[in-house]
Amino acid sequence: MKASARDYRDLFHQQGFRVTPQRQLILDAVRKRKGHISPEEIFQQVHRKAPSIHRATVYRTLDFLCDLRLVVATRIQRHAYYEIAGKVAHHHLVCRRCNRVFPLDNCTVQRWFAQIKEQKHFQVDIDHLTLSGLCPACQAEDRRDLTLRRRP
Repeated sequence: MKASARDYRDLFHQQGFRVTPQRQLILDAVRKRKGHISPEEIFQQVHRKAPSIHRATVYRTLDFLCDLRLVVATRIQRHAYYEIAGKVAHHHLVCRRCNRVFPLDNCTVQRWFAQIKEQKHFQVDIDHLTLSGLCPACQAEDRRDLTLRRRP
């Protein structure tokens, strides 16, 4: 989402919340990255500007921003990462071996969500989905390793 600081203030106020200096600093840190950022990286950026802010404040604020759907969270290799929510949901495939991240088309995911709604009568509302597995290169490496182990 290409939104200015003013746009975010308006979104906070529309939902009945104040933009505290801490919330603004944390949101700015996520906005500046233009991609995934870890809580530790956010804390380091915020701490340089406001040393009195604690890690717990960063984590609580990130949860709050996710609840407001201004920020989305994802887990990659057991680590949480955050980024600004986009106007269109986006999703990733992450290779558990080489850690490469591949985009997953939202239309594909929405068709799957539609099937879930039709079959289970459950409305999925995830804006940021990450699926782990093995990329084609790592699968090929597995096949080569298996072939080499089978040789006498």
